Amino acid sequence: MELLTDDYYMHQALRQARMAYKANEVPIGAVIVKDQQIIARGWNQVETLKDATAHAEMLALSAAQIHLGDWRLEGCTLYVTKEPCPMCAGAIVHCRPEKVVFALPDPKAGACGGWINLLQSNPPLNHACEIQYGVCEEESRELLIGFFREARKKRKEEVKILKGLPQGEL
Repeated sequence: MELLTDDYYMHQALRQARMAYKANEVPIGAVIVKDQQIIARGWNQVETLKDATAHAEMLALSAAQIHLGDWRLEGCTLYVTKEPCPMCAGAIVHCRPEKVVFALPDPKAGACGGWINLLQSNPPLNHACEIQYGVCEEESRELLIGFFREARKKRKEEVKILKGLPQGEL
């Protein structure tokens, strides 16, 4: 049996991120793997669900827990296209996966080694995860850059349209 690679699983997470992009969500995707099988998937749905906690990682963690029938995700690996934020990292610690692999580091808001490392360097927490990053980093970066470039362009066009309307029509 051929072992699937980190690249393979990260490409599956990127597929989820593209679904978010199509839904006009920040394009971040996640998959959770146990015994070389994807057991859960998630993509950002903050705007769709009107829920600030509907990050790709959070949705994938919930789906994995349902799949396993347990809140503990021992022996699992989370693949995500961008370094998890503090909220997601906190949930990851509590769910106890073995490993987290992310594509793109986030030095400003990342909580897995970027701004802070909640997954490894906090002795009071009950669990530590192995961390790996940089898998499919460029693809993830390009997807995010394209999304935000397109969003800025749309906003500029909307402002131009609004400025062209007579005052009473705003």
